[in-house]
Amino acid sequence: MTARTTYLLVDGENIDATLGVSVLGRRPHSEERPRWNKLLQHAEEAWDQPVKGLFFLAVSDSLPIGFVQALIALGYTAIPLRGEGKVVDIAIQRTAEALQERESDVMLVSHDKDFVPQMEGLAATPGRRTALVGFREFMASDLQHIPGIEFHDLEYDVGAFTSPLPRVRVIEIDEFDPLEFL
Repeated sequence: MTARTTYLLVDGENIDATLGVSVLGRRPHSEERPRWNKLLQHAEEAWDQPVKGLFFLAVSDSLPIGFVQALIALGYTAIPLRGEGKVVDIAIQRTAEALQERESDVMLVSHDKDFVPQMEGLAATPGRRTALVGFREFMASDLQHIPGIEFHDLEYDVGAFTSPLPRVRVIEIDEFDPLEFL
């Protein structure tokens, strides 16, 4: 491994909402949620370097202590936020801007177009690797069109789910396996 670090910026709200509303059509059951440890492992293996996982979550009243403890046990830094507006988006944007000054690589786990300016800036830095992690079919097109940015599918590349999700996606003909549909 190298001394360089990958920062994994997780927009937990966005992933949960996309999974629930767009993929499942209902609130996910606990066994249907991503295995966040798989995401850390994938990020480390994909770029062969240490990963600092930052998991951003909005908190309205009390801290979801069980979930926060689980994230910490997995190796994430939990960042619970409260305030006016889209606090998770604001915090991720500020973090991405602060990372502009560091020699590091960045993976954003979100589908949200609100991060386009920050990800464009990060991706434009020579020698920096940047990636999006999520479901391609729900990824903001502006994010997908950032030059030089990689994409890692949360289900297919990361393997973050214990069973197949009911997704309809465009399949590259070289990847088509008719047995998946028989």
